[in-house]
Amino acid sequence: MKTYWFDNELGDQREDHDSGRSVDPGYLCKLGVLYHHCPSVDTVNAIAVERSYKNRDEIIVSPDKMGAAYEDKVKMFFNEHLHEDEEIRYILDGEGFFDVRGVDDEWVRIRLSKGDLIILPAGIYHRFTTDSKNVCRSAVVLGLCIHNANTVGAVH
Repeated sequence: MKTYWFDNELGDQREDHDSGRSVDPGYLCKLGVLYHHCPSVDTVNAIAVERSYKNRDEIIVSPDKMGAAYEDKVKMFFNEHLHEDEEIRYILDGEGFFDVRGVDDEWVRIRLSKGDLIILPAGIYHRFTTDSKNVCRSAVVLGLCIHNANTVGAVH
């Protein structure tokens, strides 16, 4: 994981957009964002049990899996939004960025790669994009609500 302030420069959202100003992981904790490096799925399973999460869905965001819809879907995922429940995302392969709104409305960019797990609290504004390699395979670990990734155009 690498965290820094988003530079707000125009350009492709999949580029680094690194302002050169790093963000201490402690700041993420203040926002309610939790991070774990999980070298194996056993660690993910333990976190899911600890947080009473029972469901999972796998999402592959890539041109190969999404076809002609890929560019539109990546732009859609990058639209700022929030959820009523926390979101847990475990990166199985590839890389991607989660941007979260800081306390002063600035975007914090969180670069995640294979083995990284992030927990976003309910109600935090965020957005997601792949990096410039255009591939990210992740597991979404879910609680009581049942999520159908096909409703947002993701491919299992």
